[in-house]
Amino acid sequence: MPKSPIWPCSAILLVALVGMSFATAPAADPFEINVILPLTGPQTFQGVGSEQGLEGVQALVNKSGGINGRPIRFVFEDDQSIPALSVQLANGLIAKKVAVIIGTAAAAGCGAILPLVTNGPVLYCQSPGLHPPPGSYAYSVNASSSDTTAGSVRYFRGRGFTRLAMITSTDASGQDGEHGLDAALALPENKDITIVDREHFGPNDISVSAQIAKIKASSAQAVLSWSTGTPTGTLLRDYTAGGVELPIVVGNGNSTYAQMHQYADFLPKDLYFADTPSLAPNEVTDRGVQAALKLYFATMKDLGIKPDIIQGTPWDSGLIIVDAFKKYGVDATAAQIHDYIDHLRGWTGINGRYDFPAFPQRGLGPTSGSVIMARWDATLGTWVGVSKPGGDPI
Repeated sequence: MPKSPIWPCSAILLVALVGMSFATAPAADPFEINVILPLTGPQTFQGVGSEQGLEGVQALVNKSGGINGRPIRFVFEDDQSIPALSVQLANGLIAKKVAVIIGTAAAAGCGAILPLVTNGPVLYCQSPGLHPPPGSYAYSVNASSSDTTAGSVRYFRGRGFTRLAMITSTDASGQDGEHGLDAALALPENKDITIVDREHFGPNDISVSAQIAKIKASSAQAVLSWSTGTPTGTLLRDYTAGGVELPIVVGNGNSTYAQMHQYADFLPKDLYFADTPSLAPNEVTDRGVQAALKLYFATMKDLGIKPDIIQGTPWDSGLIIVDAFKKYGVDATAAQIHDYIDHLRGWTGINGRYDFPAFPQRGLGPTSGSVIMARWDATLGTWVGVSKPGGDPI
């Protein structure tokens, strides 16, 4: 019978130590991706929802192995809905030589940061109201205001409404909405549409009763409005109090359950949004987008979150950024991330099929199926799709 091998004590100790090193080896530190959001102030609805959406991205990415085996962590900083603070926070991150900044969720804040990123880092603004110069290091989420207002006008035109009124806030969000409306009205298909009344109000105004009275006295058949956050609450309160019963479209940045619940006592009966596919998934026909939506809803459900448009807004952009780091590694430069996004084509997310060469800085355009009209149904407590992708009524 062969004898058992005799191991030197030093060898036994070495094996034990090696075993301990494998057993106690620390996990890789999370790779941090920096985010600026309005977690307080007038844009809190948008900021907190975007934070939740990115937490969903983080959970999904880490569940599937992170970035090349390394987990990720989004690091959030609050700009308090103040553009000057957005700039201050961005300057701090630029000094750290980060490759990417995600945020903020307000057009004014993104516009304030834009001049700082001429040569990087990549800025992925979480407001569709930013329109970055083609080829720049800045990108913007969701469909553009031109596409959403075009979808709104197309929907009302399809219902036989040709006389529209408009009311927008005077801040960056409202101005962007009005520019989008003017672009939509310039389309040949809308040659018979007339704006019978244009009204404006300040984002800090406590009443818009005078403007609402003018709209009521006009010959409008429907109303297009554009503002986000607290100003929208002021608008809708006075709209209902003023006895206006016309269908009204409000900026899709307000498509949040939190706002709908807070404003429940004065929401108009016919309240519409030019929304993303995630708010009207039953009207989505693209199977790739359907699959992306299924994964999105399952992930958010696991987190105990019932998502609205705000959680969905950072979803695609967050995953695109992660995919860029997967390709180039966590030490990727801003130039590499920029190059990856600029050449991205055929990437399918919850908001449509992205084609950045065709639609620079956004990836989505009129043919992406990224705009669906939805109506808030107070009885169901959710949004109901009322159009095909693009805005044509069902």
